[in-house]
Amino acid sequence: MTYVVNEKCIKCKFTDCVEVCPVDCFYEGDNMLVIHPDECIDCGVCEPECPVDAIKPDTEPGLERWLEVNRDYADKWPNITSKKPALAEADQYRDEKDKFDKYFSSEPGAGD
Repeated sequence: MTYVVNEKCIKCKFTDCVEVCPVDCFYEGDNMLVIHPDECIDCGVCEPECPVDAIKPDTEPGLERWLEVNRDYADKWPNITSKKPALAEADQYRDEKDKFDKYFSSEPGAGD
């Protein structure tokens, strides 16, 4: 098992999870974060820190796609190890559905 970030993170990018991760397995895209599944130690401390409920164990049904998204982009995006402000529009988009198809950006974030 590993944890994955799902589309609820898109256009929000809260980084409370990054601050508590003991192994620094988060990677930053332009408008979301991902977890490197080979680096995650399955401790689960990040899951309750996410204010939009975007972090889930990959054992939950329907998260296979997100495991692949996390794996793919963790290899492309820079590592992030410290908390940053959320995106300015986070509150506006936090409850929106189908964000991946509408807003996902494959561009990397700034990292640390």
